Amino acid sequence: MPLHYIYLIVAVAAETIGTTALQASNQFTRTGPTILVIVAYGFAFYFLGIALKYIPVGIAYALWSGLGIVLIALIGVAVFGQRLDLPAALGLAMIIGGIVVIQLFSKTATH
Repeated sequence: MPLHYIYLIVAVAAETIGTTALQASNQFTRTGPTILVIVAYGFAFYFLGIALKYIPVGIAYALWSGLGIVLIALIGVAVFGQRLDLPAALGLAMIIGGIVVIQLFSKTATH
């Protein structure tokens, strides 16, 4: 796997951690999760910035945000007991499908 995709994966993981901590911060009233939000988003933007040296911004952002949405939705279900109805699940499946299409067929995406 090319190194720039590793940077993007780290950015997605950090953004996912930051958003999970955002929920856990209880509107920034809990210190530990609030600090984790700041640190995780800092890492996310740093590694996204490095990935942007190699991946076009539109593609990188589509992958970063799409993967983040899907992961956060799954964490919401698993950790926070949130529910997804059928339209939400179908929408998430379409996001995954879009990511697959970009990776398999786009000449804009770097491989």
